[in-house]
Amino acid sequence: MMRFLIMANGEYGDLAWYRDRLRLFDRVVCADGGAGVARMLGIVPDWIVGDLDSIREEDRSQLEGAGVRLEIHPPDKDFTDTHLALELARREGAREVAVWGGTGSRLDHTLCNLFNASRFVEDGIEVRFESPDLTIYLVDRQLIVPGSVGDTVSVLVLGDRATGLTEEGFRYPLQDADLDGRCQYTVSNVITRPHPCIRVATGILAVFHYRSLPE
Repeated sequence: MMRFLIMANGEYGDLAWYRDRLRLFDRVVCADGGAGVARMLGIVPDWIVGDLDSIREEDRSQLEGAGVRLEIHPPDKDFTDTHLALELARREGAREVAVWGGTGSRLDHTLCNLFNASRFVEDGIEVRFESPDLTIYLVDRQLIVPGSVGDTVSVLVLGDRATGLTEEGFRYPLQDADLDGRCQYTVSNVITRPHPCIRVATGILAVFHYRSLPE
């Protein structure tokens, strides 16, 4: 299974957390200014994609000299650089994608990234957004949350509706619940045993796993 990493130009936090995880991926795509973070981490990506309006010239020249492929789009484009990076990953055969720097204080960008990524999940591509304290999994069938007892987990519907939601191994369990995307309530649950499970019959969920977050 081809595993892709997308490095976006959002917030990262503690860079030390990312260094040991690079070995998990087969290909790396930088979305525009994400290339600067790649250089700080000593990562030579396979591609840089976007309109290249936020990449420093030093980063661009160094990575071009290292043989990194550029996929340049015009500034007047419809899709964000992160969306274009997801499209590139799909085109190149990705079956699993992790996005770094895809969330942060720009709530509009975070929501755009999550909703856009849900289309790729519909096509059978696993997508998650990773950061030191939070991982967001996009789920259309089942997820065994790789968390610890006491961790906080919230579940949101990406779309109009989800049916058959079951949460096992949590303080507030659910069994075959139907959720309306306009009335979200499955937030701030707490893991109570190892290997908690979330299942959904129809719809796409964003599962927010906060590691070691105080209650």
